[in-house]
Amino acid sequence: MTQLGVLLLSLLFLPQLAFAKRTAPVRVNPVVYESIRYVAPNDDGRRGYVEARNVATNKKLWELTLFTNRIDPKLEEDVQWVFIKALNIQDGRLVAISERGETYQIDLQTKEITQSDSRSSASSEAITNMPDAVKKTLTNGLLGKRYAPSSRMNPSYLEGDFDGDGKMDTAVLIKENSTGKVGIAIVNGTTGKVTILGAGIGIGNGGDDFEWMDSWQVYSKARGIHTAGEVNVPHLHGDALLVEKSEAASALIYWNGKRYVWSQQGD
Repeated sequence: MTQLGVLLLSLLFLPQLAFAKRTAPVRVNPVVYESIRYVAPNDDGRRGYVEARNVATNKKLWELTLFTNRIDPKLEEDVQWVFIKALNIQDGRLVAISERGETYQIDLQTKEITQSDSRSSASSEAITNMPDAVKKTLTNGLLGKRYAPSSRMNPSYLEGDFDGDGKMDTAVLIKENSTGKVGIAIVNGTTGKVTILGAGIGIGNGGDDFEWMDSWQVYSKARGIHTAGEVNVPHLHGDALLVEKSEAASALIYWNGKRYVWSQQGD
């Protein structure tokens, strides 16, 4: 094949490669218990499910969906997929752990599912370590009824001068109690005013649920000045939040002088 032919083939397949957003899910080893093999196929990104099969015949005995994934049509679908990452047997129950760290225990007699969040034990610690003024603002009154601080990532809160007024503000991971949607609450260090991003309130390409986000950090104003002129890096009045989905997308959330806005950095 000529070099020209190779180049044309490369260009043909380049768009397909560019849209491969997430890595393949891990292969979950089946577990065998009392002559039944339990399998997590991980072939449907919209739900996590397990199958029970007879060891001798491989006949499927039953199938059980443990969780479903909300898909926002405005976002790339595959970065919103969540799969099962581990299976094991504990005290006669089948235990499945999702990529989000949620644990599902299945009673193998009744098929009853009990869900717990392996990160929930860290929630009280995150609230304890939070600045007192911020903790009081988020846990009292109407805000406390509608939202709860979340420990789904570490760190669970970040501090920076996000509006550029010279005072430190605090960004806290939160969850909307009624829907489970994830977001960020930014507490102004001067006024105590709270801005909700996500958790039921949409912003840019991030949508109204930040469940897709798996890392975040402060993107300093000084860093923004250093990279001024680069594509997609906006003028910053203060520090910004860099929110990311590993190997998929990232964005800056920053104050534009009037409100917090979204600037896509990669997809």
